[in-house]
Amino acid sequence: MSNTITLKEYEFLQTKYPEHKNYVDEKTFEALESFVLKEERAEYLKLTSKKGFGKVLQAQNYVGLIQTKDATTIEIIPKIQNISEEESKKILLKMLKTLKKSPFKTLEKAKLKSSKMPLLEIFISMFLEELTLLVRKGIRSDYLAREENLHFLKGKLKIAKQIKQNAIHKERFFVEYEEFSSDRVENRLIKTALEFLYKKSKLNKNQQRIREFLFIFDDVSSSKNIKNDFKSVKLDRQMRKYEQILLWAETFLFENSFSPHSGKDIALALLFDMNLLFESYVGAYLKKKGFDVRSQDKGKYLVEQPNRYALRPDFVINKDKESEIVADTKYKNIKEQKDISQADMYQLYAYGTKYKQTKQLYLIYPKSEELELERCSYIEDELHLDVLFFDLSLDFEQSIAIKTE
Repeated sequence: MSNTITLKEYEFLQTKYPEHKNYVDEKTFEALESFVLKEERAEYLKLTSKKGFGKVLQAQNYVGLIQTKDATTIEIIPKIQNISEEESKKILLKMLKTLKKSPFKTLEKAKLKSSKMPLLEIFISMFLEELTLLVRKGIRSDYLAREENLHFLKGKLKIAKQIKQNAIHKERFFVEYEEFSSDRVENRLIKTALEFLYKKSKLNKNQQRIREFLFIFDDVSSSKNIKNDFKSVKLDRQMRKYEQILLWAETFLFENSFSPHSGKDIALALLFDMNLLFESYVGAYLKKKGFDVRSQDKGKYLVEQPNRYALRPDFVINKDKESEIVADTKYKNIKEQKDISQADMYQLYAYGTKYKQTKQLYLIYPKSEELELERCSYIEDELHLDVLFFDLSLDFEQSIAIKTE
């Protein structure tokens, strides 16, 4: 029987007290422990000990889900101040929507209302919505070359293979012909994803929809080599409508969540680095505010002639032709002013000395429950460095204030 446990960052799984929150049985714990140790994935779950609980697995700065072979699903969601698990899951979905080259970009507001559903079922339903759009537009069929040994003559007789294959069986014909078929590589990958998700989904509505789509793809064969099939996909102008659905198929079949794994103990792992999510979300905020933003800017070095130690700030904001603003995000839990990292401040100062048009620097952390500060400001020569705290629980317009005047 399936079981879903939801953790916030830094909460832990334990095996000692069944009545206590976040209990898992020994078998599930051992599978997760093996995943962490064998796959060297300690950044996902940290094996440690807690007084009164003994050995525990503590969530780190990765969010998403892990499903074991016994169908136990561990959901890990962001730890955000003063909000419920449901609201935290909504924010996670909003953050995923901002990722580049991901299937989440088409996430609709209506899906945010379904945050009571398990994360996996939300992802599956999003995949099925995208597939619905594709089927409405029409799945692609083509004339495909076939070679078969038939009992009747069809197309072109292949003389050399006819002699080799049918020297005894005179009643057969080794032929080559073209057949109008939807059994092309893109559709094979979609069908394989449907078959995979049918085994994973526990939601009746999703299971029913998958069955309906499998009926539509009945004449399409399953992928025999997923990796090679993805390599052979060519998304030209005529195939552009397949782009989003294939991103979804790749996410599920390769567990392409920017943290791939392989192993016999875990059935599925879709995990996302909160550092990357936070950076992506802040970048989306800046663009929504109307700023002209360059992300992961290149071309500056700490040491020049020869160029060494490349500098790559998260964001460079073009203020006007003669000046710009540099901003960097750090996903760290800042409880009080002394927790602000000296290394982070040095890094920002290095940016300020090398970006000659920059007088204003911003260091952006997430706002934590314990923190009472709104911002900190420092002035060094002509450089103005502001430390801001981005409140993930608020709408974009209220989160932080970056000034360009």
